[in-house]
Amino acid sequence: MPDFEKKILEYVARPGYTPIREKALLKKVGGSKSTSSEFEQAMQSLQSRKEILVSDSGLIRPVKKEGWIAGIIKKINSGAGYLIPHHKPDDIAHDQRHAGDLYISERDMGDAQTGDEVYATVINRRRSGGQICGRVVEIIERASTTFVGTYFETQGEGYVHVDGKIFNSPIHVGDPGAKGVEPEDKVVIDILHFPSKSYLGQGVISKVLGPHGKPGVDLLSIVYEFGIPMDFPEEVLEAAREQASLFDETKLGNRRDLTNETIVTIDPADARDFDDAISLTQNERGHWVLGVHIADVAHFVKEGSVLDREARRRGTSVYLPGQVIPMLPEIISNGLASLQQDQVRFTKSAFIEFTSDGVPVHTEFVNSAIRVKKRFAYEQVLPIIQERDEEGDRIPRDVRELLKNMHHLAMMLRKRRFAAGALELHLSEVRLTFDDKHRVSGAVEREHDESHQIIEEFMLAANIAVAEGLNDRGLRFLRRVHPSPDYQRQVEFAEFVSALGYTLKKAQSRKDLQRLIEQVHGTAVEQAINYSMLRSLKQAEYTDEELGHYALAVEHYCHFTSPIRRYPDLTIHRMIDEILERPDKGKGQSPQGLRQLGHDLSLRERRAESAERELTKVKLLTWMVENKINTLKTMITGVESFGLFCRGVDVPVEGLLHISRLGKNDYFHQDPAKFSIVGERTGQEFRIGDFLEVEVEKIDLDRRELDFRMPRAEKSGKSKSKSDNGNSKQSGKKPTRASSKGKGAVKKKKNRPGKSPRSKKKKRK
Repeated sequence: MPDFEKKILEYVARPGYTPIREKALLKKVGGSKSTSSEFEQAMQSLQSRKEILVSDSGLIRPVKKEGWIAGIIKKINSGAGYLIPHHKPDDIAHDQRHAGDLYISERDMGDAQTGDEVYATVINRRRSGGQICGRVVEIIERASTTFVGTYFETQGEGYVHVDGKIFNSPIHVGDPGAKGVEPEDKVVIDILHFPSKSYLGQGVISKVLGPHGKPGVDLLSIVYEFGIPMDFPEEVLEAAREQASLFDETKLGNRRDLTNETIVTIDPADARDFDDAISLTQNERGHWVLGVHIADVAHFVKEGSVLDREARRRGTSVYLPGQVIPMLPEIISNGLASLQQDQVRFTKSAFIEFTSDGVPVHTEFVNSAIRVKKRFAYEQVLPIIQERDEEGDRIPRDVRELLKNMHHLAMMLRKRRFAAGALELHLSEVRLTFDDKHRVSGAVEREHDESHQIIEEFMLAANIAVAEGLNDRGLRFLRRVHPSPDYQRQVEFAEFVSALGYTLKKAQSRKDLQRLIEQVHGTAVEQAINYSMLRSLKQAEYTDEELGHYALAVEHYCHFTSPIRRYPDLTIHRMIDEILERPDKGKGQSPQGLRQLGHDLSLRERRAESAERELTKVKLLTWMVENKINTLKTMITGVESFGLFCRGVDVPVEGLLHISRLGKNDYFHQDPAKFSIVGERTGQEFRIGDFLEVEVEKIDLDRRELDFRMPRAEKSGKSKSKSDNGNSKQSGKKPTRASSKGKGAVKKKKNRPGKSPRSKKKKRK
């Protein structure tokens, strides 16, 4: 067999190599049609290890080229930034102070932007702290060429201020009035020439979204900014309708008929699609047999079909405030594959047998048909278990008994999981509430009580059981992994908690970390420590590599329980079909492309999370402007040399209190050892976890920035602040000075969640 990996690397590293596509490269390295599969496998392996680069157009480039370094650009506000290399050369790999990243000044950045993949070279210059510097020499691939912003005109020319902080200057879009655009409209533009230190960028308006501030325009802006597909093509909708016409609940085929079993769902009160249901019995040995029944999406979405291609393109459903953009058409996600009460539905069932003390001893997979006997909202469950509900005999005895047994087993599994070293961060989760005009009316904290924990434990148990079952069969599959954290990051976290007065004996001990989490629970520094711990950990992702799951303390884990909204789960369902159809011949998924698929799906998941986070921020800032919120009680969540990051206690939004706004009669400086800022004259200290009353100095909706200042006494005895809605730079209007009498902070109250908190949990896990 030809050593294609070596041949490919040698060929693309040749002096004068011009990027070509796979078909041409196959011939150049001596391959043929008969060896194309081995060549493809070598290509995927090299690409997954970032030893070669393949652009969206299919052109193949080397990572190392004539002394150049390939990597991703991350810019900072000044216009300078860093190259995060795919492979770190020896001269910068050991630069521990800066994690081996290459500093690039604004003049050496060219027109590279955050997220761009570039080649850079090391230059003969060092920063004052000794960090190695570089210069961008070539753009490999742009992170995006499409952006969203606010249109304005000046001196007879049209310009767009792009949302966020990616560009420091406006983009020129030519003659005014293109596509009927008006000043203050939100627009989508395609960049023709990216801006640099020397010249403005140029672009063209591709779509007008509507007037700045009009209801719904903020959502459209985020959707286009992140490139999230919204409407389904007609051919996809037609394919979904065809599946609906073919569905016959009476034709079960080889499915196990569970329609007479006691099976329930527990979901948010306003949920629309239900992809998991639970049964629980005891066998003749006194063992628990947990049935986790998951909507059989694979029955309707065949691999390679139009529906499959669209689902793979989307990768995940996107849960935005007030809007869900589904991965599959609603006729499937809310209909055929939704496990609705009293309806026969097709499922994949995992039956997990546990001993009386919660040790798993056997797992069985079957294709099944169920009929959910009772649908519960989370709020209904605990009162029934604790026999304090008001529904009396309306809940059948077998259902009541099922819920009590589910609670008993789930709490047992939860206790065993933490004893084994699992981590669970206590991170506050907030849901926005809306009025009848779809404007933010407030925010409430999501509850996460034992009713949520019941379902969470059973979903985790099913995901682990399926992963172990696939692994035991020697199959290659898409795992959900959470790599162990970097030692240096853990040491830094230990130093951080020490500065706050807590001791972390072993920085990499999960049990010590969980002990710390419990120790700070309910304290002023709880959120600061939990978020800092989260930042010290690596991100979970999808891959075929056996990297384990650090937070869950398990070796094998995959996503099986949500195929309606996650494409990785759908791939696992297809593998179960393969096992059931060919028990002795299943080979698992092809290695060709599996790691790349995991990489692509991880990116789509992060895109969805980023979009949700940004739209939440936009809506909260808009709410603050409209309600003239001028003062906030905050907690310090971050300390930097330039100031304090403060997060609202009642309004869950974060802003910057610049060091120059701490006081005019003192000089403040950062004390890194104590993670604080200290006044030299007064000794006044601001530390992470401290509560601070602040005034709103400026809100910039377009840049999504919130600036605070310390309260100052006016002659009237009242504090005042100004809120800039972000439009003054386009319209020429002066920032308005808002009254200090806002409509009050967002109240915390008991939550009727709009999206299952376990959706959030799954994202993290």
